[in-house]
Amino acid sequence: MEYNYIKALHLIFVITWFAGLFYIVRLFVYHAEAKQKPQPEQDILIKQYQLMQYRLWYIITWPSAVLASFFAFYLLYLNPAWLTQSWMHVKLAFVLLLYMYHAKCHQIFNQLQKGEVKHTSSFFRIWNEGATIILFAVVFLVILKNAINWIYGVIGIISFSILIMIGFKFYKRIREKNKK
Repeated sequence: MEYNYIKALHLIFVITWFAGLFYIVRLFVYHAEAKQKPQPEQDILIKQYQLMQYRLWYIITWPSAVLASFFAFYLLYLNPAWLTQSWMHVKLAFVLLLYMYHAKCHQIFNQLQKGEVKHTSSFFRIWNEGATIILFAVVFLVILKNAINWIYGVIGIISFSILIMIGFKFYKRIREKNKK
């Protein structure tokens, strides 16, 4: 019974962690676009986005990442046999990518808090898909475990990534067309 409670808590904090990652990058998009606005609108928007980013990052995203990780380690402590399974090794590789993604988001967050906008809104829109790809990979690995054919899985993730990029380019064209 303890295992199921810990698993439920892990899942809850994974969901809130991803929600934070999805929304923080969306705020990065708005922040980058606000930099193109005239004064005083630019200052007002950037100040508001910095506040929203700060609260989201430190009240939701970071605590969720820490708690999701804590409960994950606790689950592995309760059931160390998972560590002998190949699907878990692949999942942990994706989790490592997620930590790296989170760290890069933190670096971008710090830059934006200092008023440094080093990326375009288009870059942030593409960057936002990184968490989506990791989420898809991890969910399918956890649900299908050994039933997944790794070759088809890799082809599926690559295909999904290509579809996301095509969708992004299509959406960008529509936005540019609507501006005119």
